[in-house]
Amino acid sequence: MFVHLAVHYPKPEHAADVLASMHRADEAARGAAGLIQMGAWTDAASDRLVGLAIWDSRESFESAAPGIFAVVAGDPFGEWCTQPPDSFHLSPAEGHPG
Repeated sequence: MFVHLAVHYPKPEHAADVLASMHRADEAARGAAGLIQMGAWTDAASDRLVGLAIWDSRESFESAAPGIFAVVAGDPFGEWCTQPPDSFHLSPAEGHPG
């Protein structure tokens, strides 16, 4: 399993623009080999939007990512957001710390 998690910080007046961009990325990912689930989420405690994509492997994500993100490459996130997104590439943790 592999998870791509992106936390976006939209300006209030551009939250709908960021969400629409996220939905375009979701649509571009539809049917991608190895994609288990992908969608946009809102954080109840803030104005943040979170993109969550669960893949069967990192390799599947890396294979599909260029085509997915090409769809939103021209979107002006610098104007729409207060800061760049936090992006996480997550794999299952192995073992137990300590």
